[in-house]
Amino acid sequence: MQQPLQITTHNLSLSDVAEERIRSRAEKLERFCDQIISCHVTVDAPHHHKQKGESYDVNIAITVPGEELVVKHEPDEDVYVAIRDSFDAAERRLKEHSERRSGEARRHAGKS
Repeated sequence: MQQPLQITTHNLSLSDVAEERIRSRAEKLERFCDQIISCHVTVDAPHHHKQKGESYDVNIAITVPGEELVVKHEPDEDVYVAIRDSFDAAERRLKEHSERRSGEARRHAGKS
C-alpha cells in the first residue's frame, strides 16, 4: 500500500483487538492486488435499538490506479463479524478488479 491505512470510527471506540484485526486484514488485501494506493476503513455504530442492541457497519474504500472500489456490507451486531464480512467482500472485489485488468491487458497485447 502506497499510503498508510486509515481507520475512522463513528459513534464508537474500537478495541485494540478490533483495530488490529482491521490492520491485519487490510495488509492481506495486497495478496489480491499489488497496486493498492490507499485503503480507508470506516466503522460505524449508526443505530441504537433497545431491543436489538448495537449494529456495526464497516465500509471499505480501496483506491487502485484509475478507480476507487467501495465495499459496503450488511451491518452486524458483532463488530468482528462485520469486519470479517466486509473484508471478505473487499477481497472478492479486488480479485474481480485484478481479473478484469489482466483480461484488458491481454486484449490490448493481442492487438499489437
